Amino acid sequence: MILASNSIVVRRGESRPLYLPDLSISPGAQLLLLGPSGSGKTTLLSVLAGLLPPTEGDVLLEQQNLYAQSSVARDRIRGKTFGFIFQTLHLLPSLTLAQNVMLAADMAKVGVEPGRLEDLLAKLGLADKANRKPTALSQGEQQRAAIARAVLLRPKLLIADEPTSALDDANTNAVVTLLQDQARETGAALMIATHDARLLDRFDTVVTLKTKGGPVS
Repeated sequence: MILASNSIVVRRGESRPLYLPDLSISPGAQLLLLGPSGSGKTTLLSVLAGLLPPTEGDVLLEQQNLYAQSSVARDRIRGKTFGFIFQTLHLLPSLTLAQNVMLAADMAKVGVEPGRLEDLLAKLGLADKANRKPTALSQGEQQRAAIARAVLLRPKLLIADEPTSALDDANTNAVVTLLQDQARETGAALMIATHDARLLDRFDTVVTLKTKGGPVS
């Protein structure tokens, strides 16, 4: 088991509590977290990723109680286990595509296996774009660069937050296929959080957050 949660409750100010029932993600699993905008999906991802301590409940990451660890230890565990793709791609305009892909590894001072960057860019159709700045890339190329950055270090769990919200049907299918293929190729589990119901038929496991602050089923 990569990730498991047990009766998570998050209370923030005077708002209604947010509940997440027991959840588990095994190696290679692919899970869709579905809910309307503002329903708390990003909050739940933050809890599961060790960024936001829950008011109640436990998060187990590879059988370790994540919130029993220090913040420094959580950062280290998270860096070794997760790959993140955000709705805002966070590509730095002053860096080339290749430098952006390498950024997280460089900042964490984690070595990348020889040839990994070149092989990954080639598989994602970005080899000839490696030295271009983000402003010289199409939206699809920028999205693929963000995916390359997330899978570079072969994470055990790939998490994408609203990766298709601004895309048409054709690009939505292309991005989801790319995420699923990259997860399978690296052996990672995949969790996508979205309000996009077009993704429903692409996942066997769906967790639905129905209302803001309400229960997840």
